[in-house]
Amino acid sequence: MVPRRDKSAAALIGQYTSLALVLPISSVVGGGLGYLVDRVFGTHFLWIAFGILGTAGGIIEVLRQLQRDSDGDAK
Repeated sequence: MVPRRDKSAAALIGQYTSLALVLPISSVVGGGLGYLVDRVFGTHFLWIAFGILGTAGGIIEVLRQLQRDSDGDAK
């Protein structure tokens, strides 16, 4: 097993700052893609579905990162 190296304070700040931005960015990107698909197909509801999918993807990514971080603390 490879020993785990501790990260510097700057690396941790960058990691958690990016983690805080994942959810809003994924929601906006999902909604934006849905808006573009709505424009192409002439519909008006797909931006909601894509926004929900983007939000779900962001939540999953945040939970995965937090799970990875908490697994190292258990030892």
